[in-house]
Amino acid sequence: MRSLRIATRKSALALWQSEHVAHQLRLAHPGLDVELVPLSTRGDEVLDRSLAAIGGKGLFLKELELAMLDGRADCAVHSLKDVPMELDGPFVLPAILERADPADAFVSNAYRRLDALPHGARVGTSSLRRQAQLRALRPDLELVDLRGNINTRLARLDAGSYDAIVLACAGLLRLGFDKRIAARLAAPEWLPAPAQGAIAVECRGDAPQVLALFAALDHVPTRRCVEAERAMNRALHGSCHVPVGAFAEESASGMRLRGLVGSAQAGTLVHAEAASADLTPENLGHQVAQALLANGADALLAELDA
Repeated sequence: MRSLRIATRKSALALWQSEHVAHQLRLAHPGLDVELVPLSTRGDEVLDRSLAAIGGKGLFLKELELAMLDGRADCAVHSLKDVPMELDGPFVLPAILERADPADAFVSNAYRRLDALPHGARVGTSSLRRQAQLRALRPDLELVDLRGNINTRLARLDAGSYDAIVLACAGLLRLGFDKRIAARLAAPEWLPAPAQGAIAVECRGDAPQVLALFAALDHVPTRRCVEAERAMNRALHGSCHVPVGAFAEESASGMRLRGLVGSAQAGTLVHAEAASADLTPENLGHQVAQALLANGADALLAELDA
């Protein structure tokens, strides 16, 4: 192939991520012409309701997948945490790039730590996972929905609508907002979304020339870790409706996976973890999912389905 068209959302972060993939492609394949195809998605357009209320994170993918089906684009770039556990139709993930910082960021203009917030402080986040962990740590806080792109969220914080907000470190770092991070909320005390910080490429599985281009971009250590996290989430039937956190890390002694299921309303958290040098990432994910269910996550999930 001499040219490649990448479907992307229009937000600053999505464009940064897509241009990052394009740059890596040009390095791996000199002479390849790479074009971005910016598209608007329903997930970007409807900002007055939570993702859970309007259909989930899959709303960020549908328009991009349609562009690949009708020939307007050859592939799409996503934040992997926004990609559903099961892909529709012919789609596959040929490349998962090296993961950036997977932690969440506590962002505030007046306070440097979560525990420094005064009683009843307003904290902005629409993530049920973040809400569950915030309620577990600080049940006194007032949690307020906050959607929109990173610039919009920071602007609302700066306007005084919130005392603090919680965002992903990776997005802030990619857009040059590292100085806005007052504190990292990180494992093992705080768990990110499954695959948080990882960029994924999606394309049709019946496009061998496109698949071949991305082999050089796939980062196997990242893929293994996020496969374990996503396998755990898949076994729990997780989505943005379910507060699920997961973080896997690999060392010379094997892989360790930590997981949680929570209640955003009550602040109840169920934790489990496992480590193995022998299990596949998928089997490790299943093992932690079963441990979570045995520890009480089954009751939390039943409440959410009721």
